[in-house]
Amino acid sequence: MTELNVKLDVFEGPLDLLLHLIKQLEIDIYDIPISEITEQYLEYIHTMKVLDLELAGEYIVMAATLMSIKSKMLLPKQEIAYDEDSDYPDEGEDPRDALVAQLLEYRKYKYAADVLKDKEIERGHYYTKEAANLDCYREDVPPLEPNQITTIDLFFAFHEMLNRQKAQEPLTTTIVAESFTIEEKIDHILTKLTHLPTSQGIHFNDLFTSFSKSEIVTTFMALLEVVKSGDVVAKQATRHEPIYLYRRTKTRVNE
Repeated sequence: MTELNVKLDVFEGPLDLLLHLIKQLEIDIYDIPISEITEQYLEYIHTMKVLDLELAGEYIVMAATLMSIKSKMLLPKQEIAYDEDSDYPDEGEDPRDALVAQLLEYRKYKYAADVLKDKEIERGHYYTKEAANLDCYREDVPPLEPNQITTIDLFFAFHEMLNRQKAQEPLTTTIVAESFTIEEKIDHILTKLTHLPTSQGIHFNDLFTSFSKSEIVTTFMALLEVVKSGDVVAKQATRHEPIYLYRRTKTRVNE
């Protein structure tokens, strides 16, 4: 069977992944529990490897950095040195300081980029000359429906499902030579939804009933394709609630 290699632009880099983890775990960015964040980061790196994603070297460098910080924080603390010229004792440098500084700087520029994007959209309503036609350079991305989620949310849901399946995986399995394509899985997903009313959806986890890595990865990539094409919409009532997949009710205009 041909090896499946996929490149999925879910995160913009390791700092972007860390910020998502900090937000998801509701962690104080100024007091990061390095042991917990390192464990979570490595788990998501493992999920990316399971999906055969192209991992940039910077992700591996960040993993090494987190483990280095974690090891430093496990070392016994040095005795506090008192500076006679200062009113406060020198407690030594926190090994997390450099990482926190990077995250704060990245978050600042990410926020600035969002603000500039909003300004660009606002300025786009004013014209000093005839606008150029850029339709051939951009994709038609419809606005999100109520409770609709993004591919990043689907990635986190896939990660959680993968961990649950890992715990339930039988100790002995029978190897079956099966081959699945993304196109076949797309047809399977759309067929299941076609037989349901538009108001009724499929539970995200119900798509993954096999312990086969090949089938799980192929199914997830097929799901991303149908969500990207707009044939299927993924919705979640509130955070931490189950994710359901629905047939899109609106008629999409072909390009």
